[in-house]
Amino acid sequence: MIWQLTSHRSALVTPLIFGLLLQAPRTQPSTITQPNFVLLLADDLGIGDVGCYGNDTIRTPNIDGLAEEGVKLTQHIAAAPLCTPSRAAFLTGRYPLRSGMDAVNDYRVIFWNAGSGGLPPNETTFAKILQHQGYTTGLIGKWHQGVNCESRNDHCHHPLKHGFDYFYGMPFTLISDCEPTEPPEMDRAFRRKLWLSTQVIGLITLTAVLGRLTGLISVHWKTLTCLAGFSLLFFISWFSSYGFVRHWNCIMMRNHEITEQPMVTERTTSLILRESISFIERNKHKPFLLFLSFLHSHTPLLTTEKFLGKSRHGLYGDNVEEMDWMVGRLLDVIDKEDLKNTTFIYFASDHGGFLEAHRGNSQLGGWNGMYKGGKGMGGWEGGIRVPGIVRWPGVLPAGTVIDEPTSLMDIYPTVVQLAGGAVPQDRVTDGHTLLPLLQGTEQHSRHEFLFHYCGVFLHAVRWHQKDSGTVWKAHYATPVFQPEASGACFRRGICPCFGDGVTHHDPPLLFNLSQDPSEANPLPADTEPLFDTVMRRIRRAVEEHRRTLTPVPQQLSPYNNIWKPWLQPCCGTFPFCWCHEENNKA
Repeated sequence: MIWQLTSHRSALVTPLIFGLLLQAPRTQPSTITQPNFVLLLADDLGIGDVGCYGNDTIRTPNIDGLAEEGVKLTQHIAAAPLCTPSRAAFLTGRYPLRSGMDAVNDYRVIFWNAGSGGLPPNETTFAKILQHQGYTTGLIGKWHQGVNCESRNDHCHHPLKHGFDYFYGMPFTLISDCEPTEPPEMDRAFRRKLWLSTQVIGLITLTAVLGRLTGLISVHWKTLTCLAGFSLLFFISWFSSYGFVRHWNCIMMRNHEITEQPMVTERTTSLILRESISFIERNKHKPFLLFLSFLHSHTPLLTTEKFLGKSRHGLYGDNVEEMDWMVGRLLDVIDKEDLKNTTFIYFASDHGGFLEAHRGNSQLGGWNGMYKGGKGMGGWEGGIRVPGIVRWPGVLPAGTVIDEPTSLMDIYPTVVQLAGGAVPQDRVTDGHTLLPLLQGTEQHSRHEFLFHYCGVFLHAVRWHQKDSGTVWKAHYATPVFQPEASGACFRRGICPCFGDGVTHHDPPLLFNLSQDPSEANPLPADTEPLFDTVMRRIRRAVEEHRRTLTPVPQQLSPYNNIWKPWLQPCCGTFPFCWCHEENNKA
């Protein structure tokens, strides 16, 4: 009887044990879901500036360590070659023209804190979804997605309206105007024209007044008064914005409060690092997302004294090495707080290095390795191929290299999936989750096509041919380099997207990126046997892609991108905007 009872129990327990064992793989994801996220995005960093991508003159041991302990992506692609549209795509997982965050004109980024354009409130960022999943979300550093819409304090484009619980940093972007010792950068050519026009009008006015006083010209004093008034109004109309760029754009904010106007650049790096560390320490006991959006390595290359002259690559190298040190400090905190195995870390750049950035004979921009082109160029690889590294110990295999097309837009669905959320189904999402690639359960990218825009103009298309594994790329338009063989647009300052600054190709330039990643040898249309087949497939893909596009308000239109005094963030009584709240916290 006892034997029968024991046998009966064994008959019940054995299937139960086997059932639990079989269920283990299915329950495993619940043990690795809802990790913490630390997303590190450099500014203007070239793919060739990092040691693990081939640089041997700039020391990046901490970033290289992430690759050694995680996964390195070698075909990681930005959705745009400039800050504002690329970051909009990163935050939303969508091509920037879907949200109106790419331009039909030459003003391809947000130009003013007091502009009315920005990331539309109806766009859903990954931060907003993670908030609903119980995460505490923070953005430290650069935003460059707009601030206000209709009034100075509506904050309709502000990070806190887009899913971030905490914000500390620049609502704009770093520019040379932020440094009192640097020459003006923003809209430099246009400012010269305005100043020249002012001088011409002033000279005409002065000549007329002198002519009237000497009797050489018969002009009514009322006319001269009107002319002088016009001269003064013309000067005030443009100088009120361009003459105070440092006060209007170079500011620091904590949430909705302005803490520095203008910012004190000597301490910006230490403040951003302090805020990032503090955010991790405050939120270590609950799921958090930290998006550290570096000001490095954007000109004017703010670098603290202890890193100046330390690299073998001048000021630019000093700046990159300082950023790597900042990464190391964050990793130390993550280790100290025992968060290493529960934290998904991602490192990338928003687009390629800025080739045209020079001071005299000194190069102030990044290096894009073997890849042609750079920042501002929507088609050439140097403008859009960026470093991409993911580390998650115990979950992602260490030392893995993935040579498959991936996108900055892929971080959106990846983060949302791991947090237990769902990608919005009421709109087109262009990113694909990276998890199958990262974990090795899939060998090929889910991206069959990637569309490379310059502004709203389609410059190139990438086709990842699944059956052969070949990556083809067709260029419909390429920038006109100045000088011709320089590989950049030095005379313009940055390459344009349309007009006489680009060359249109019919038939398109076709490259086999699998064999020619430097895009040095276009395949001849008349002798390449696969040319017509490849181009037919790419044309069909473009037609299908365009059918998914719907008209949206242009956030970077001329009206949205001009300075509007009633939208200017101000820590005092406008126009007397001046404060240094950080002095009170020292």
